[in-house]
Amino acid sequence: MMAADLARVRADFAEQLRDSAGLRSPALVRAFATVPRERFLGPGPWKILVPTDLLAYRDTPDDDPRHLYQNVLVAIDASLKLNNGEPAALARWLDALDLTAGERFLHLGCGVGYYTAVVAEVVSAEGSVVGVEIDARLAERAQQNLAGYANVTVIFGDGRVVAGDSFDAIFVNAGVTEIEKGWVEQLRPGGRLVVPMTTAIAGMNAGMGAMLLVNRLVGRPVGRMPGRLLGELAARFFSPVGIYHCAGGRTDEGDDLLARAHARRGAERVRSLRYDQHQPDSGCWLHAPRFCLSEREIDPEGSAGKQSS
Repeated sequence: MMAADLARVRADFAEQLRDSAGLRSPALVRAFATVPRERFLGPGPWKILVPTDLLAYRDTPDDDPRHLYQNVLVAIDASLKLNNGEPAALARWLDALDLTAGERFLHLGCGVGYYTAVVAEVVSAEGSVVGVEIDARLAERAQQNLAGYANVTVIFGDGRVVAGDSFDAIFVNAGVTEIEKGWVEQLRPGGRLVVPMTTAIAGMNAGMGAMLLVNRLVGRPVGRMPGRLLGELAARFFSPVGIYHCAGGRTDEGDDLLARAHARRGAERVRSLRYDQHQPDSGCWLHAPRFCLSEREIDPEGSAGKQSS
């Protein structure tokens, strides 16, 4: 395919994502029109999954890259059902972070680096991106794929904590039951965290749930005192998700608590993430041992307000 033709295919793909995912960020749309997905997925033909049929891979008829510029998942390792994720879903989740040029971004579970590269375009050369991947093979591929991005660093290891750093936005690309203290502490004032909170699917290393958006509002300090983390952060669920588990980010107790909270319903009323010590009350949607998702509204000026209705 001629380079100009492929550029047009990418541009059309980005516009389709703008419409299907309701993207608000022009920079994110431009990034999807810029980053060559085929460069991150190896030579074709490829095995793909469409969102309406996630049970059976389809083989692309040839190695024409245009097959990748659809809303499809692409196998990284078909034997493990490990895929480069659905573009419309990832685009929607990244759009929720309101990324801008010059920001510092942490991508936990960066896989082969395609969506990491998309974000690197959004934050521009003025910003920076750290990708973390716990699978050694994927981390090596991501390092190779992203070698040409001067504003990207890829780390092989456990992404639950990246010590001694701070970020404007953090995206966790694997399902958890526990919201790590380290992620919240690393958010700069005004920083945003998107994390999938999921309950396990029996017999699978994956779960279903919803994406949680956390915002560390300016003026709401989050600091340590002996044995506990203080502070409140604005939080809300905004999108359904089915995703692989986050290694080390889950507990059986947390899975049970989250399942019971969903059974009671009311997730749409969650408005804050609390780390202060308090007794469970009617506003606690999920009162876990180390954090609480609450219906209490957060006043940006620094005081907790009423429960949502």
